[in-house]
Amino acid sequence: MKYVLGVCLIAAGMTGLVAAQDPTKPVLREGISVKMPVASNAVAMPDADKEDAMVITVTAEGKLFLGTQPVTADALARVTASTVYVKADAKAPYQQVLAVLNALHDRSVGLLTAATAKPQAGKIAPPYGISVEVGGKGAE
Repeated sequence: MKYVLGVCLIAAGMTGLVAAQDPTKPVLREGISVKMPVASNAVAMPDADKEDAMVITVTAEGKLFLGTQPVTADALARVTASTVYVKADAKAPYQQVLAVLNALHDRSVGLLTAATAKPQAGKIAPPYGISVEVGGKGAE
């Protein structure tokens, strides 16, 4: 009985340590976690952190998510938002990222990246990224 109680206490303590937020990391809304690449010319994109922002994630394995729901590249063509944010893992298959951009050919796209500068301790840093025009008028 003492052994079971001890294991439970240790597990509870470790859960608390794992769940603690690192104040130097940005706090984003619920989503799929990926290791984003860093771009030296990225700018803050606080709109990507809004509750109604449309975020598409490409994991290192090439899986696609719309918010937190799995999705196919074909289904992305039905996205109605005028601005879509794409968050891809640094090791995501390039073909999968191109499939996402191709599906969003008539939308404004923000490619999210890791922060280029160290955020100040105790402050929440917005997501960073690069604005991209995919397709558009006159594109062939």
